[in-house]
Amino acid sequence: MDRTDEAPRWRGVHHLALITTDMDATTRFYHGVLGARLVATVATEAFRHYFFDFGPGNTVAFFEYHGVDVETYAKPAGVPYPQASQFDHLALNLPDEEALLALRERLKAADCEVTDVVDHGFLRSVYFSDPNGIALEASYWTLDATGRPADYGDRRLFSDDDPVPAARELREQGTLSHTPATRLVDEVTRDLYRPGV
Repeated sequence: MDRTDEAPRWRGVHHLALITTDMDATTRFYHGVLGARLVATVATEAFRHYFFDFGPGNTVAFFEYHGVDVETYAKPAGVPYPQASQFDHLALNLPDEEALLALRERLKAADCEVTDVVDHGFLRSVYFSDPNGIALEASYWTLDATGRPADYGDRRLFSDDDPVPAARELREQGTLSHTPATRLVDEVTRDLYRPGV
């Protein structure tokens, strides 16, 4: 059966991957202020990658890279600005392995470069780019942490051996001790947390 003619069975945005220079403040804001539960963590020598639940199967995720000086900025919504250092990639949600493999075949049939399937433990993915060079991922949850109570002791989902203080508080107390305040941006600025930089 030729599956390259069949449209993918999309289920929404699996995760939008953004970049943070402070995973602790990010966790306190997204979980504590916005109420988007921290549902999974990954950590390597190079980065942390934390996932926040925005509805069944849909998350916003953040990378915090170790030893990399990432220039941050803030801008008002809808105002063009050429720098995009806080965006990493967009991951689209598929229902299962069969759909992931069918999409991979479809991409290859269209002469689009695509990776082999990458197993991240709680999700499996392929990576590719759009014609604008935007990094894309297609994923499905092998263990869907969204839409259910978080088990911070589940090593399949929370594998960061040295989590940020906010994640430790959630694991040990089930709540955060504090959350960060933010402010509106009315013009393009540099790092809001280091004025003058």
